[in-house]
Amino acid sequence: MDDTNPQSSTGQQAGQTPQPGGQIPAGMPDFPGGMGMGMPPPPPVDDTPADFQLGELFKDPIKIKLPAHPDTKFDDNNFLKLLASSISLSRLEKKRIVDAVPKLQQWQVDELISIFEEEKKKFAQLSKRHVPQLEKLAKQHYEEWRDIELEEVKVSKAVEDKSQADEIRKKLGL
Repeated sequence: MDDTNPQSSTGQQAGQTPQPGGQIPAGMPDFPGGMGMGMPPPPPVDDTPADFQLGELFKDPIKIKLPAHPDTKFDDNNFLKLLASSISLSRLEKKRIVDAVPKLQQWQVDELISIFEEEKKKFAQLSKRHVPQLEKLAKQHYEEWRDIELEEVKVSKAVEDKSQADEIRKKLGL
């Protein structure tokens, strides 16, 4: 054997990678999985779509009523359910959208609905491995929306109480 051309007992040049069905060169450790790190190859990733549906937590009717919007036509309940179940908007952003509805043009409402539906579709396409995170986000946004509804109920009640008090004062001549 010549020192300038070392060969292993398998007949391969030192440093060569074994051919399929061949042997590992002499002196090279044989690691399971062929990873060279003593670790088995990672399990295959399951990218099966989970078909996670945003909005599934909203079984009860939405309690918020949109302000009058005479210049736009759309299904208020559908719009509110899409808005409420969005996990890409903050609580404040959702409240601002509700408040802005009377000022929006038809194309803006249509665009918002399209965005919410696309968001719903994209999250449904995520793999099953994302479901725990999605469930956590959906629950968080559900609870935030319920807080928005409670605030709206309090505001409505306060306005109603003030109106009734004004009516009583008027009757009493105060």
